[in-house]
Amino acid sequence: MKLVLKHPEEVINKRLTVNNKKTPCLDSSWHYHAQYELIYISVSHGIRFVGDSVSQFSPGDLVLVGPYLPHLWLNKPSDDKEINNEKVNTIILKFTEDFIGKDTFDNPEFFKIKKMFEQSKYGISFGNNVSHKLHQELMNFKKLSSTEQSIRLLSILNDLSLTKDKEILSSTDMRQYTSENSDKIDTVLKYISDNYANNISLEDVSNIACMTTNSFCRFFKKTTNKSFTQFLNEVRIRNASRYLVQNNLSVSEVSYLVGYNSITNFNKQFKQIMGSTPKSYREAI
Repeated sequence: MKLVLKHPEEVINKRLTVNNKKTPCLDSSWHYHAQYELIYISVSHGIRFVGDSVSQFSPGDLVLVGPYLPHLWLNKPSDDKEINNEKVNTIILKFTEDFIGKDTFDNPEFFKIKKMFEQSKYGISFGNNVSHKLHQELMNFKKLSSTEQSIRLLSILNDLSLTKDKEILSSTDMRQYTSENSDKIDTVLKYISDNYANNISLEDVSNIACMTTNSFCRFFKKTTNKSFTQFLNEVRIRNASRYLVQNNLSVSEVSYLVGYNSITNFNKQFKQIMGSTPKSYREAI
């Protein structure tokens, strides 16, 4: 997954842009940019990466990503026809902090929005109750005039700043201001994303990065804030949670499907990352 600094042409001279994406994200563009981004998933499933957070996403996913915070929503191709043929409908609002005027949010009446902007450097995920309430507004956003979009966005940001139904995603500040070493992390993360179901060793990924194992461990930890093993387990378990929800496979079958040869280790890792056993997780859905 390549970590790149994006400067889309359509945002160079605009403070607020709206994109309605209807095609799956199957590439590996782990990216960041200078704008804030409010991403709403109306239809789609997959894995999202925000800073050092790795999570499953599904319809109703609503996340605010701050400037320069690496992120990626990835629809993973698989042998599951339901997933491969799944429709996608995502609303993406990309905006600068001065979208309604310079220093607007420094005024005391906008204190809570300003605080939310500061928290967005970690990424903020809002609960389904919030996204359900804002669903129609977000789906109709692209139809509004430029003036109406600015007014509506301010209203949405106010609603989001007032809710307690939210979760901070990245455990640390992962903002990037240069793309140094982006080619190496691109190669490694893409390899993990494509091969997590196989037996991937530390030596394998170190060789891919053309580094010694010790150097690679330091590099990967500095770049992702997680050890290679921890990151690999999270990718595997997040994909396992998707299979448990969308398929009638047994827990044992899911375990092998995402790369675990030991059902005991799978259960241990699943409980550690998801907070429950695979069986309990499936029964709670």
